Amino acid sequence: MADSLRRLINNESCRILQEKLENWYKDYHINSCDQNLNRCCEIIEMNSMIQGQLFTILNQTAREGGHYAGVETIKSRLLPWLGTCFSSTTSGRPFETSLSLIQESIEKERQLREFASTRKHEIQQLEKELNSTHLQLNLVQQDLAEAQMALEDTKTKSATTLLAAEDEIVHLKAALKASQAQEESALRNLDRLNDYEQQVQILKDEITILGAQKSVLHSRLARSRSPSPRPCRSRSPSPLPLRSCSPGRARLTNAARHAHLVARFSDIYAQERLDAQTLLRTYIDDLEIVQRIIYVAAVESFHAAKMAFRQFKTRVRKTLSLTHSGPESLEDTVLDYIVRHEDLYDVQASVNEVIRAMNINPKISFPPEVDFIMISSLVRELCRVAFSMQTLVPPLDIAFGADGELFNESKYRRSYDSDFTAPLVVYHVWPALMENDSIIVKGEAVSKRGALWSRRSRSKSRSRSRSMSPILSHSASPSRTLLPRSRSPSPIRSGSPRL
Repeated sequence: MADSLRRLINNESCRILQEKLENWYKDYHINSCDQNLNRCCEIIEMNSMIQGQLFTILNQTAREGGHYAGVETIKSRLLPWLGTCFSSTTSGRPFETSLSLIQESIEKERQLREFASTRKHEIQQLEKELNSTHLQLNLVQQDLAEAQMALEDTKTKSATTLLAAEDEIVHLKAALKASQAQEESALRNLDRLNDYEQQVQILKDEITILGAQKSVLHSRLARSRSPSPRPCRSRSPSPLPLRSCSPGRARLTNAARHAHLVARFSDIYAQERLDAQTLLRTYIDDLEIVQRIIYVAAVESFHAAKMAFRQFKTRVRKTLSLTHSGPESLEDTVLDYIVRHEDLYDVQASVNEVIRAMNINPKISFPPEVDFIMISSLVRELCRVAFSMQTLVPPLDIAFGADGELFNESKYRRSYDSDFTAPLVVYHVWPALMENDSIIVKGEAVSKRGALWSRRSRSKSRSRSRSMSPILSHSASPSRTLLPRSRSPSPIRSGSPRL
């Protein structure tokens, strides 16, 4: 084999073939067609000679390797090349192209084997990960089963606890109902006891008054029988007939009366006010005018009741100061007397005063064929509550309100038709209830943007004149002639002490 290869090298066939190819390439455009074909045939003959020698060397090399040596190389390189040479339809395809295709095929097969090996390794890794995932899934399923068992156990215990709690709630409700019934019974007994005490105290007061009258009569009889004349003193006004005071009674019941009056004030807002509003809407279509009328009625009722309370208190103090003696102060005695004898308050006179003040109020108007007497029931209830509120320590009063004031969240709540972003109050629906300087019951007000200035401009050109209420002309006696009053803007701003 080495000798054959050396003869092929010494023969210089490959060099001559290369020279012939170069010369043919140089003279290709000069030669004729026959000359070019002859040269191509010469080159093919020389190439076949070289291929024959190469096949001889290939055969000898294969024999030297043994019976199965070189099989893979022949299969992978020689046979595909031979098949390509004999099956190719293009007879003039260069030999170098066939070799490059063979090399590419061998390279692709190598890459395919490497890719298959890589994929096999990846599949093995994935199988390992899958097995690990299966193990983890089994552990999670076991944990889930244990959690479900624990949940069922918890549900069972919760159901048992819930049943026990429901039984306990039923027992507690029964006990609560029993305690409420006992409390109601105790309250009824307490009310009866209070009534008995009141009756006993009234009898004691009457006995005291009768004893005082008896002593006065005895002294007068002794003076009339005396021979020597004595200077006569001016007669003092007689005490109120068959009525007296209960020392300390007002302060003892102050908290209960305070709670009752605050609740009554709220009930008037929820019931009597709406009834009066419904009645007024049958004559007035404008809801704002109706609400203004009710608000002015509330303000005037408190003013009239406070004036009546001051007058009533002055009369009682003047009467009791002549015969007062005891551990209690005169002011406490006067307040106790007023608390016991609130029925002496002439509420009808205050109602007449309120209606007269509403007739001359420039902020409200009313059809001429009807009168404010339509809402006298609301005014009467407000006057009674306001009068009773003056007997508290400290007394209760309504807050001052003016159109155009800055809206105060702690003082008022907005009505449903208000603009909740407006900062000013257009008008008031219900006054707020105050104790000293703190609000204990919120009022209601309407706030809208831009409405205040337009209403002020319209109100400048509107005038109103009404006659006196028919009640005043028929029911007011000469002793109760209502004089014009000067009203301060607010009890708080005027600085006058509350009575």
